[in-house]
Amino acid sequence: MKNLKFPTPHTILLLIAAFVALLTWFVPAGKFDTLKYDTSSKTFSYTHLEETKTIPANQETLDNLGVKIALEKFANGDIGKPISIPNTYTQLAPKPQGFLAFIKSPIKGIIESSDIILFVLILGGLTGIMNFTGAFDAGIAWLAIKLKGKEYWLIVIVTILIAIGGTTFGLAEETIAFYPILIPIFLAAKYDAIVALASVYIGSSIGTMFSTVNPFSVIIASDAAGIKWTTGFTGRLIMLILGVIICIVYIMRYANKVKKDATKSLIYDQKEMIEKLFGNTTDVKTLTGRLRVILSIFTLCFVIMIYGVSRLGWWFEEMTVVFLVGAIIIGFLAKVKEETFVTTFIKGASDLLSVAFIIGIARGVSVIMEQGLISDTILHYASGFTSGMPKGIFANVLLFIYSGLSFFIPSSSGMAVLTMPIMSPLADTVGIGREVIVNAYQYGMGLFAFINPTGLILASLAIVKIGYDKWLKFVIPLVIILSVFTMISLTIQVYF
Repeated sequence: MKNLKFPTPHTILLLIAAFVALLTWFVPAGKFDTLKYDTSSKTFSYTHLEETKTIPANQETLDNLGVKIALEKFANGDIGKPISIPNTYTQLAPKPQGFLAFIKSPIKGIIESSDIILFVLILGGLTGIMNFTGAFDAGIAWLAIKLKGKEYWLIVIVTILIAIGGTTFGLAEETIAFYPILIPIFLAAKYDAIVALASVYIGSSIGTMFSTVNPFSVIIASDAAGIKWTTGFTGRLIMLILGVIICIVYIMRYANKVKKDATKSLIYDQKEMIEKLFGNTTDVKTLTGRLRVILSIFTLCFVIMIYGVSRLGWWFEEMTVVFLVGAIIIGFLAKVKEETFVTTFIKGASDLLSVAFIIGIARGVSVIMEQGLISDTILHYASGFTSGMPKGIFANVLLFIYSGLSFFIPSSSGMAVLTMPIMSPLADTVGIGREVIVNAYQYGMGLFAFINPTGLILASLAIVKIGYDKWLKFVIPLVIILSVFTMISLTIQVYF
């Protein structure tokens, strides 16, 4: 038994893909009718199974379909994806996914995830160039001296800043870019890689879980539920503040144990390997003027990325360009020869190839579900399961239903447009506000995001070189604490 090792993230995802393919043999296939607004013709496209027809885009159409969403939400672009129409679920002939579909799924997933995969590879190339210049080592040594005795501020500042990004514009996939930079800094502060991972990943997860103005979750979900996104804002803000405090205290308790005694680290057996991989050094190197400029350019790449995503509507294509241009400028400033630059850049990209494959395989799981037509069936039965429940039980059951659904639909915006038109009317039947449905959606997805293997965690773990089993051991107590905290909050919301 001692020789048994926990499977790699790639194997875990392939096992999940096989399980989902197996589900398609037992879960009935089915689909909801969908409605999509056409901005060019200013009409609705109504899709029933394979048949699509054009219908007038007016409020009367929406009312007749039982869609409680204002027409302006479609017209101004708040809801751009097709939404599910209530009470239109149609069971279809089974579409079981066999062995061929299973082995094709990772390839299809990689193709569909090409944008984020390229982003990760270019990021790896930039990191490789930065390591070659020596700017990281010099900057980390300088920072270690400045934070001597106050290293805990790293945890506080990083977690809060990432959480702010999560709650405002859904900072999630972009955090992959932060690990190669922050891990050496945390190692220099005598913490382990789990502390760095937790500060970033938990910061992002708690921020998106308690989103306040995030357009990709709370705003699009509120629009799809037919309410103003400001409804329930105060409660979510209070939850955000308390949730961030809980997470910081949890991370710091573990971090202080590791700092006092390195053997208390859950990954102590990997200590030397991780320190060697991320270039942890205690040698004080001179931070020259040239290296300061290089670090400034590197930092500016992230500032531009965050501004572009939050203000200019950028996505992976634009973000990738920013990092590619940044790598070229840094190579020029460091006077790296052309051949050396290309070799170093490609070597840095190859270091993250494993992460790229994980992202693709995870997307492949969704491909199997889409082809097997089981996602809408699961949603249909979930909505029926909650009808007639007392409102306190209803809200908390819905919390865990959304956690479960996020395994099959890890996209927050996708979850919102697919489920809100179906789930939000259930609030009316039990006598609670529809903002409770929006909150249950956010909180449920957020809770499962801490451990969701079809989400970002496996890709993040691959960068940090930490096993999924070690992460579960670290984070499960926090998930339990947050679950209890969230259930109490939802119960208070529906009764007071």
